[in-house]
Amino acid sequence: MANQQFTDAIALLKADHRKVEDLFEQFEKAGSSARKKTLAREICLELKIHTMIEEEIFYPAFRGKIEDDTLDEAYVEHDGAKLLVNDIEEGDPSDDFFDAKVKVLSEEIKHHVHEEEMRGEGMFAQCRKTDVNLVQLRDAMLARKEKLLKEAENGGLPPARPRVIQLVPA
Repeated sequence: MANQQFTDAIALLKADHRKVEDLFEQFEKAGSSARKKTLAREICLELKIHTMIEEEIFYPAFRGKIEDDTLDEAYVEHDGAKLLVNDIEEGDPSDDFFDAKVKVLSEEIKHHVHEEEMRGEGMFAQCRKTDVNLVQLRDAMLARKEKLLKEAENGGLPPARPRVIQLVPA
């Protein structure tokens, strides 16, 4: 399933990053509650799929090949975002703190993207220095992404599942 639109796995992930950045910008400018709700749901769907393909395919391919701390932090950042994604998906723009939750999610994602895309020492720079075939990885990620998009269209995806953060009752 080769897709020449994205040269490799990193190009695919960067395209996802740009799409979500654009959605967050649209959310900030949205005036109506209906538009905010639509954009919030789209942001959440994009982030759920993106984190799944990274955690299921991309990150495992680089374990032991790049700094463990870099991967560990990425998983924890994902989990923080997942908690907000689930809360936003269950919410409504009329709810208290809805806009604030989307804003904080946007800030968390900006930080995460910076960590991945940072020139020289970021995750993607480290990944490019390995022997992992980024084109094969792209193809596997695209196949999984297509499957997840179909699942989303046919009834939706389940709530995002944190992997490393343990929710402890207060």
